Amino acid sequence: MSETRPELISEETPPPSEVRVVYRKYDGSLHWNHGARPLGEDEHGVWVGCASGTVARRGYEPPVVWGLPYVMLFPRDAWWTATFNAEPHETAIYCDITTVPEWRDGEVTMVDLDLDVLRFRDGRVHLDDEDEFAEHQVRYAYPEDVISRAERSAAWLIDAVGRGAGPFNGAHGPWLSLVT
Repeated sequence: MSETRPELISEETPPPSEVRVVYRKYDGSLHWNHGARPLGEDEHGVWVGCASGTVARRGYEPPVVWGLPYVMLFPRDAWWTATFNAEPHETAIYCDITTVPEWRDGEVTMVDLDLDVLRFRDGRVHLDDEDEFAEHQVRYAYPEDVISRAERSAAWLIDAVGRGAGPFNGAHGPWLSLVT
């Protein structure tokens, strides 16, 4: 587990009590979206937390209530985001391949590029939604550089998550303790 202590957002400038997390699809349509509590930053990026009972929506579908707390990492200048779930959730880590997250007016927004890298509690690592990625390359006419970046990000994540490298070495623990 990482010994890095979280750097909480400065008390000199009070943080917003909530940020909006907004995933969109490549055509701009709304995908997963919900509120989160800003927690702080470290060498891996910006962390937000979601307590038990967080209400999320996929597009404009009926709301879903998440039963277990989790934290999310939005790295700087990377084509992915990561969610770290509290036990006993079956999926310990869930990474979305996305465009680089952008912060603006109390909101973090990115385009979901379909591919997901999951690490289950038993240690298995899985690349998910390759079929959706292939389908959306045609439907949304992903440019070649977007396809290439998404594939490189997925390959990097499979390796890093599998080895427990970088932020996947337990760095989420102190942040998760702030919302559990």
